[in-house]
Amino acid sequence: MASLLKLYNSALLRRPLVTQCATAAVLFGAGDVIAQQAIDRKGADHDFARTARLTFYGGALFGPIMTKWYQWLGGIKFSSPSRALASRVALDQLALTPVAVGFFFTSMTLLEGQGLTEAQTRLESAYVPTLVRNWGVFVPTQILNFAVIPTHLRFVVVSVVSLFWNTYLSFANAQTKKSVEVE
Repeated sequence: MASLLKLYNSALLRRPLVTQCATAAVLFGAGDVIAQQAIDRKGADHDFARTARLTFYGGALFGPIMTKWYQWLGGIKFSSPSRALASRVALDQLALTPVAVGFFFTSMTLLEGQGLTEAQTRLESAYVPTLVRNWGVFVPTQILNFAVIPTHLRFVVVSVVSLFWNTYLSFANAQTKKSVEVE
């Protein structure tokens, strides 16, 4: 196990974009599998297209954006460690997160083959509750992440926490989709 982690850490340092995109793809897909099997209890009725959409989103959309975001945040110089911590958490949670939550629900709606009207309806239903729940999970996570984790491992910390968050997102997206279809 230690050699596998060493290999992964080496890949993060040598090829951060590819490694982090692959990590995000696996964890978004795994989050959906957990949501469908452990929460929705779908069993053999597993929606593989849904898992594929979330895997694609993680690897092709979320992964590259977040890799570049953390590289940029890590490169900003601050006058003190406490100012760096407060500024990075504030930028992450107040500038990036509101956009990222909207981007997620819009992307999922479009990847499901629906239009912008449906995306707007889904956003109206899910955006605020999801954003508030995100802050409850990721503000404490990011305080620890930016305070003690080396820059090249920050995406990994977020990704591990995101496995559980992605399970929630997959479930919330499916529930919102169901409630919008009923209306």
